[in-house]
Amino acid sequence: MNKNLTVGKPEAVLWEFCIPLFGSVIFQQLYNIADSFVAGKFIGESALASVGNSYEITLIFIAIAFGLNIGCSVIVSNLFGGKKHKELKTAVYTTFIASGFLCGLLMIFGLVFSKSLLLLINTPAEIFKSSQVYLKIYIYSLPFLFFYNVSTGIFSALGDSKTPFFFLMFSSVANIGMDILFSTLFSSYFKYGVDGVAWATFLCQGISCIFAVFFVLKRLKGIKTEKTPAFSWQMLFDISKIAIPSMLQQSFISVGNIIIQGIINSFGTGVIAGYSASVKLNNLVITSFTTLGNGISNYTAQNIGALKFERVKSGFKAGIKIAWALCIPIVLLYFFAGNRLVFLFLDNPSRSALKSGITFLRILSPFYFVVSAKLVSDGILRGAKRMNYFMIATFTDLILRVIIAKTLSATALGSTGIWSAWPIGWTVATIISVIFYLNTVKINSKT
Repeated sequence: MNKNLTVGKPEAVLWEFCIPLFGSVIFQQLYNIADSFVAGKFIGESALASVGNSYEITLIFIAIAFGLNIGCSVIVSNLFGGKKHKELKTAVYTTFIASGFLCGLLMIFGLVFSKSLLLLINTPAEIFKSSQVYLKIYIYSLPFLFFYNVSTGIFSALGDSKTPFFFLMFSSVANIGMDILFSTLFSSYFKYGVDGVAWATFLCQGISCIFAVFFVLKRLKGIKTEKTPAFSWQMLFDISKIAIPSMLQQSFISVGNIIIQGIINSFGTGVIAGYSASVKLNNLVITSFTTLGNGISNYTAQNIGALKFERVKSGFKAGIKIAWALCIPIVLLYFFAGNRLVFLFLDNPSRSALKSGITFLRILSPFYFVVSAKLVSDGILRGAKRMNYFMIATFTDLILRVIIAKTLSATALGSTGIWSAWPIGWTVATIISVIFYLNTVKINSKT
């Protein structure tokens, strides 16, 4: 059901809109967490390291799909808020066509250069082959990744965060079962290892994509308009102005993570495995806050489209309240029970794996209060189409994180120096993002 985000108390509107989004994030992350869980529990520590090692490269593809999601979502939200339904349909169809073309190019690139990418991040010889197998199968699933992300962006732009949640809940639960099935029962017949985990994810991701696209097209059919152009270069340009900076931002973050992964790989398989377990837990939190930011982007775009600028400031305050309410239990859990969480992924972790995972969570988790404020501010900057501000804040975080990780890892701190780079980058970038938000609100208040 489509929902107008320009009416009602901002905090109540955002809570109602974002709760299904948070649920979607949890189930979306179950894809990767399930892969790591099953690999670590049913195959072994080296399998977990292989999945975690490949994961940093897959984040590049996820980043580009996410950029398309944001570009389409912001434009469609703005058109929906302004009740421009004909242009809204053209924006959706244009995004689907562009997504298919871009996805094809990325699949060719990924399959040709998968080995080179793994060599680039210093993948240890003992996990190189399994990492490459996992990565190639993941690349085959890119069409599902792209069209699913675009579809969920469209649903969110229309104020509907519940429909994609139900699709994802079903397929994610199925993915856990399929991961276990492929890695236990089927493995004895087909000799599956890490590839079994990858194929299980491929199948379940495909199911969620097909359902999402079908219902998006059905939803659009219910919006009555005159004949709508299937493609518009102008609309593609408008979407690209939001999508390309988002893609670049997310892609450069992924490149930064790949560089950091290369530094981590120099410390051996144990540290890689510990990081692979803890970074999935960290990404679950960061993705949740990013999703809140995406919801605020939709909220901001709809209200700007309806010329209700005062509601944007109220949305920022409400977003901070929601984010910090979520931070309290997560920080307590990660800081004091990190050891138990790492054991979820590994039955008998090596000393270095356990220590790395626990230390990572204890260093990062208190700073979730900081980075959540940045992601709320980022959401408003995207919704207001202030992509230059958004990118400056994000690149500052990335550059600082890579430089600090490289520098401190060479000291007596070792791998602990790498983990310390996150809080420093987050803090500086948050200050910059909030300043840009205040400037954006001030400008909009005068227009």
